[in-house]
Amino acid sequence: MTDRPAEKPAAEKPPADKPPAEKPARYPGRAPDELAASRLVGSAGHRRPMPCPRSRILGTGGYAPERVLTNQELERLVDTTDEWITTRTGIKRRHIAADGETSSDMAAAAARQALAAAGLTAADLDLIIVGTISPDHPVPGCAVHLQRKLGAHDIPAFDIAAACAGFIYGLNIADQFVATGAARCVLVVGVELLSAKLNWEDRTTCVLFGDGAGAAILGPADWRLQPSGREGPPAAVDQPAGILSSMIFTDGSQTGALQIPAGGSADPPTLEALKEGRLKVHMHGKDVFRTAVRNLVASSAQTLKAAGLTTKNLDWIVAHQANLRIIKGVATRLRYPLEKFVINIDRFGNTSSASIPIALDEAVRDGRIQPGHTVLMCALGAGISWGAAVVRM
Repeated sequence: MTDRPAEKPAAEKPPADKPPAEKPARYPGRAPDELAASRLVGSAGHRRPMPCPRSRILGTGGYAPERVLTNQELERLVDTTDEWITTRTGIKRRHIAADGETSSDMAAAAARQALAAAGLTAADLDLIIVGTISPDHPVPGCAVHLQRKLGAHDIPAFDIAAACAGFIYGLNIADQFVATGAARCVLVVGVELLSAKLNWEDRTTCVLFGDGAGAAILGPADWRLQPSGREGPPAAVDQPAGILSSMIFTDGSQTGALQIPAGGSADPPTLEALKEGRLKVHMHGKDVFRTAVRNLVASSAQTLKAAGLTTKNLDWIVAHQANLRIIKGVATRLRYPLEKFVINIDRFGNTSSASIPIALDEAVRDGRIQPGHTVLMCALGAGISWGAAVVRM
């Protein structure tokens, strides 16, 4: 086992309790293929009325470290080739945090971009939610450090450890806070510094992941900003912007599919755990692949149905950038053209909870995603946890 690459010059068994109860028919992880096909493409038949959104995305931001690690460089570190990585994952390069750069540093950079895009400042925030499995310290959470760096004094700030699904979980939670009036302006961040969590001698994992951060500011659906950045009266629109629906799920029976086995109370961070690599990311790729395609498609189906929409109503899909073959599998089963997926995995790799907000921000800034566009976002990560959201920008 080695440390992170220098800049250029045993899975845990679940307790033997009673066998898990049979999953109900609505369980999305076992949804039939028809959800991904005949129901999703839609028809001229009856559809439920579209729900009125309660919160909307006011601005987005993204950040990637300056250093880039290419597949050719990885060829000199592990037994792999550019062709092998590209064929199996679609990844050509990824960003690696600089020495001394932390998750909260990257989160702050993305958050400042999102605040600027929304015409707001940290003083306008009521809540900070950070999705990450690579915080600066085990305690306190990354969100606490982010709050301090932004100067957003005294507001609540907490982390979500849903791995690659962290940003979708954050959107879902933020939507509830805004809907109930408990918060008016919420910062949701996905950030990962996974280069510090990888075994750089394990080619099955070290070639996949990169570092980065993405952010979004959520506010009430009727929030309209004037050119000065001050809030103005709601605009009269036929299709108001906002989160039309979002759903999140977890299947705890699959905890061993993707995990860092040691470092917690079940397997403390001992010298032995460090030497055996149990403090690094472990993944059963085939299990994750099969689960990812099935559950991403099923949760997308349910979320679209809850919004009263079908894939015909979508302008874009922003899926978690885990593997290009997974994205293609989702496109095939949703019967949705691959060219309408926002894809940047070739340049960023898998940035876990940061992948969706980074891709979303890129597409917003380069003009692909326009105001009024309807976007489906879906992700799956360790847990296994997954979810989807339908948003009108």
